[in-house]
Amino acid sequence: MGAPREDCIVVGASFAGLACAYALARRGARVTVLERKSDPGEKIHTTGILVKEAVDRLEILDGLPRKLTKRIEGVRLYAPNLRHVDLSAPGYYFLATDTGNVMRWLARRASEAGATLRLGTAFEGARRVDGGFDLGDAGCTAFLVGADGPRSSVARYTGLGRNRAFLFGIEHEFPLASAAGLDAPDRLHCVVDRRLAPGYIGWIVVGVTGLQVGLARRVHEKAINPRETIAALLAKIRPIHDLTHCQPVAVRAGLIPCGGVVHPAAADRALLVGDAAGIVSPVTAGGIHMALKHGLAAGDAIADFLSGNAGDAHVAFTRTYPRFRMKRALRFAFDHFQSDWMFDRMLSTRALRAAASIVYFHRLTAVDVPMRSCATAPQAMTDPRGNGDSGGPEP
Repeated sequence: MGAPREDCIVVGASFAGLACAYALARRGARVTVLERKSDPGEKIHTTGILVKEAVDRLEILDGLPRKLTKRIEGVRLYAPNLRHVDLSAPGYYFLATDTGNVMRWLARRASEAGATLRLGTAFEGARRVDGGFDLGDAGCTAFLVGADGPRSSVARYTGLGRNRAFLFGIEHEFPLASAAGLDAPDRLHCVVDRRLAPGYIGWIVVGVTGLQVGLARRVHEKAINPRETIAALLAKIRPIHDLTHCQPVAVRAGLIPCGGVVHPAAADRALLVGDAAGIVSPVTAGGIHMALKHGLAAGDAIADFLSGNAGDAHVAFTRTYPRFRMKRALRFAFDHFQSDWMFDRMLSTRALRAAASIVYFHRLTAVDVPMRSCATAPQAMTDPRGNGDSGGPEP
């Protein structure tokens, strides 16, 4: 191969891929991002919620334009019978985002740092050669990073681990005007229902550009019908907010890995980040914060290796991969023992509020208001009939 033309090629202009490229470029490495889409902000597969930790601690998000975010103050958690509690934690918040434009902004950040973005360029494969990889027309590189989603092609060509367990997520975005009348529009509304969303939840959130309504559920052998799935959710939440006569302006769907970090996630001169590596919370399906955090860590580890400051980049970096031991145990319990009957009865208990606080706010305490039934909410009075996923919300 001779001298590699690039120090690193990152496949996928995802959150993790752009963060990795940004970190490498800031360290002076020659890095190229290959992205098959012509626009990194198109065909987004995530609800796009950022947690407070990401905004506070990740330098790559410094200067994120406020017009691209909307602050969410807490969670309204609904039991299957639609009774609810409001949960929040002092000083804690989420940010709903205009995700497409956030991705474009991150792409500019990586480019301004010195990374080369080759949009509209698909990854066609790679073969190992002396000193790195040959990607054919895409060039040669000393290091290869797969940031290309849950069904990673880089993993297949490099023999790295592949995701085996998934949730299927689907979300409809409605015009912002359709949020009028929604009680508590500054909260992330989460609906638990084993029949509709086995293994996960449904959600409603007033975002920057629209009202986002979706759910994620375990993937079974039986094919999931997205149209029937979202119709059932809209019927379920009708007493909360009636969207019967609204047409979506955008539809998102995709697979969310929920089996924990793949094995192996790295090898000599190659590693996976983000969804490709399974760096997604097995419990909440949140991945943006960890994708950015570990993308940055991967970039720094590779830069250390390339500069001779680390003898084995993949060994050093894989020590930072989250193990998710407790969360994988919770995922197993939720998959096998989820009970609507039990959740209905436990909603107002201190134990459930404490567990929800750990899941949503990563702390042991939360402030809540008394439990209410949505049947007492003003908007429900207008209709006494009450007949009523790449990814879910980030927390």
